Amino acid sequence: MAQTKKQTKAAAKPTIQIQYFRSMIQAPVKHKKVIRGLGFTRLNQIVVREDTPSIRGMVKTVPHLVRIVNS
Repeated sequence: MAQTKKQTKAAAKPTIQIQYFRSMIQAPVKHKKVIRGLGFTRLNQIVVREDTPSIRGMVKTVPHLVRIVNS
């Protein structure tokens, strides 16, 4: 059975936009791995991720390097 647009929207998961705004040059290796794990490759890049507890925890680990743009 084909899904309608209404069912697809209802099944859509909430997302979060995160911006990488501060360099990780002097950050510990653990923080650098978290930034890479979030999917950042460039400074001032904005990525969209699912709003899950694991992603929120990663953002909470490096609040001095990333910011939530739109939740």
